[in-house]
Amino acid sequence: MDDKDKREILALREYDIDSLRRIIACLRSENGCPWDRVQTHKSIRKDLIEETYEVAEAIDNDDPVLLREELGDLLLQVAFHARIEEEKGSFSLTEVISDLCEKLIRRHGHVFGDVKADDPDAALASWNAAKGVEKKRGGARGDMEAIPPSLPSLMRAKKAAKTALKDGYSFGGADEILRRASDALGELSGAGKADDEETRDRLADVLFDLCTVFAMFDGDPEEKLYKKTAEFIESYTNL
Repeated sequence: MDDKDKREILALREYDIDSLRRIIACLRSENGCPWDRVQTHKSIRKDLIEETYEVAEAIDNDDPVLLREELGDLLLQVAFHARIEEEKGSFSLTEVISDLCEKLIRRHGHVFGDVKADDPDAALASWNAAKGVEKKRGGARGDMEAIPPSLPSLMRAKKAAKTALKDGYSFGGADEILRRASDALGELSGAGKADDEETRDRLADVLFDLCTVFAMFDGDPEEKLYKKTAEFIESYTNL
């Protein structure tokens, strides 16, 4: 990136995705920003996660002004990671966008093809069917293996339970699962156990059971616990 490129960037009066790509290339260049130049995928991984949660917070707060800003910050992370790979000759931001557009067309056969989907459930089923063909998965086992280990634990547990339920795996009914969780908690309480690894393992079993019930009712334990925690923090700070 030379002085001519910088002057061209400064001369811009409107910006688009290509402007973002050029700015990041400038920041990563030899004469760019010392901090930006040394970053790697791993060094900015936490920033990607933090920006994702900040987007979620803007959504929860129904704040379009903040959402606009946070979506920009999240887009920066996507473009930054793509630039790192472009420097290696692996792929570019343009290729990321191209792949995404092709995927959207492929997976919306009910829009761009002859697949029929008259309601949201049918549209989602069409998407998942196309996704399964792309990934060459062997049913739910492949879907289970595809659940990212980096997901928040409650979200990952719910996804695992939902995948198993879709494949016909039986956890028992919701009432049975809740009774099992209640019995487990009662045993721990009645035994008066100390803080040991077995106790923590049993509590984890209860958490997974509760996530399974959320999956049965298509609820989101991560979202519900987030809101409950926010309510507690607010009430606590108002004491």
